[in-house]
Amino acid sequence: MKTNKYIPFEPIDIPDRTWPSKTIKEAPVWCSVDLRDGNQALIDPMNLEQKLEMFKTLVDIGIKEIEVGFPSASETEYEILRTLIDGNYIPDDVTIQVLVQSREHLIKKTFEAVKGAKNVIIHFYNSTSTLQRKVVFKKDMPGIIDIAVNGARLIKKLSDELMETSDINIRYEYSPESFTGTEMDNAVEICQRVLEELGATPENKVILNLPSTVEGSTPNGYADQIEYFCRHLKDRDSAVISLHPHNDRGTAVAAAELGLLAGAERIEGTLFGNGERTGNVDIVTLALNMYTQNVDCKLDFHDINHIKEVYEDATNMKVGPRQPYAGELVFTAFSGSHQDAINKGKAFMRENNPDKWEVPRILCRNTDLRCLRPCTPNSERSFKRPVMKRVRNSEPMRYLSCSVKNIAMSADLISFSTINSAKKSLRASLTPGCILRVP
Repeated sequence: MKTNKYIPFEPIDIPDRTWPSKTIKEAPVWCSVDLRDGNQALIDPMNLEQKLEMFKTLVDIGIKEIEVGFPSASETEYEILRTLIDGNYIPDDVTIQVLVQSREHLIKKTFEAVKGAKNVIIHFYNSTSTLQRKVVFKKDMPGIIDIAVNGARLIKKLSDELMETSDINIRYEYSPESFTGTEMDNAVEICQRVLEELGATPENKVILNLPSTVEGSTPNGYADQIEYFCRHLKDRDSAVISLHPHNDRGTAVAAAELGLLAGAERIEGTLFGNGERTGNVDIVTLALNMYTQNVDCKLDFHDINHIKEVYEDATNMKVGPRQPYAGELVFTAFSGSHQDAINKGKAFMRENNPDKWEVPRILCRNTDLRCLRPCTPNSERSFKRPVMKRVRNSEPMRYLSCSVKNIAMSADLISFSTINSAKKSLRASLTPGCILRVP
């Protein structure tokens, strides 16, 4: 492969960084972008029924800020937003978020779309990165700042007018798109100008969303950028620092965690990491990582299988069998030594009834992930492991399905003798000339 093709990430010089010695002690504000960023990444976008079911599920999980779409982008997006508002689907304690480019006619249409809602975040953005300025906009940084400031000025004007004539509560969010590819001093300057234009105060904070639009560094590089930004923003106490990590390098969860250590307070992500290219940060993994460290993640994933079903139906995508916490195989052990350790751990739990989960090799295996007690029979499930039958002649391979129940899932693990008995029974049922192989 050809080398020296890419421009590598240039680290921030911040020798006195403080985030490495910190720990996550509380959950961030969660914002789901499943219905916007996640939806626009689907081969077949969600229909109205699927969007409503996904919205309801996000509300049930406990997410209080939900980006529902880009209403100025198409009539479909506009009508879905109107359905949510006119159909009274939005609880009073949930804020809907709408995305719009920092362009006058799109901003005006967005304000038409949100009329009648109770709590709204107007999320506007423009690209700021070195590469976008050079290739797409052909503008210098002052020209890019003008786009953001003019957008903020119009949004503030339209918000004041709408709030004077209705009960709507409007908050603001600004994203310097491709933040990670923007010179940090330029990112600070444009966000500072937006805060000033919107009249941000410690009592009325503006959300500054700092996306790794394309993940271009190791997670520590992103954390350094966040800490540098927080240190140099003059009105830091008038801003909520939000992260929108993408997963191009496969490290979005780690980048989000280190970004929180570096000063961020809010996360935008999706269920199971759906999103463009390799996806957004996975809210399920991120939240349950916190939960396993005794941090109240403020979200309810006790019925993770139902959430997975809704996700798969709405997106026509599948949760992988090794997906953390939710995959079909993450609570299953095939190795004998692993099974033995789990079995002894469960026996220890039964005998000693500790208040902490102390089962080796399984982080938490209860479908009710809030429970640290030994699992009840209700949490048992079957795992079907394929048994392959191959005929000696040239016939195509045929498969039989042998149900091997509750491997590493029930209170007592299945023993090797039980597996061997099942294999003997199956072998006896085969016609002569067949070969049995258990993978």
